[in-house]
Amino acid sequence: MFKATKQVGENAPQAKGTVIASLAALGSVVLASSCCLPLLPFLFAAGAAGTSAFFVKIRPFLLAASLLFIAFGFYQAWRAKKCNCKPTVLSTILLWFSAAVVVAFILFPQAIANFIANLVAG
Repeated sequence: MFKATKQVGENAPQAKGTVIASLAALGSVVLASSCCLPLLPFLFAAGAAGTSAFFVKIRPFLLAASLLFIAFGFYQAWRAKKCNCKPTVLSTILLWFSAAVVVAFILFPQAIANFIANLVAG
C-alpha cells in the first residue's frame, strides 16, 4: 500500500531515535537507582527520604522501562541496518554504553550506589 523510498540524508531520523532511546534508558535507570542513592541530597535534604521511598516503590517499573528503551534502541539500530541506513558512531556508542549501564545498575545497584557515595564523599 505504501512504498518506502530512501532519499539522501534520510538516516538521521533513525540515528536520532536510537539516541533518544539510549538517553531515555539512562534516565530511567538513574531514577530506578535513586532508591539507593537519593538525587541531589545537598539541595533537597528534607525531601530525599521521601523521594527515595517513592522510587523504591516504582523501581521495578523504571527498570522495566529501561529495558524496553534499550530494546527499542537496538530495534531502531537493526531496522536502520536493514534499510541500508548507516547509524552514526555516536548513536552506536551511546546505545552500547546505555545497555552496559542499565545491566550494571540492574545487577549491582547497591555496589554502584556505594561507589558513587564514596566518590562524592571524597
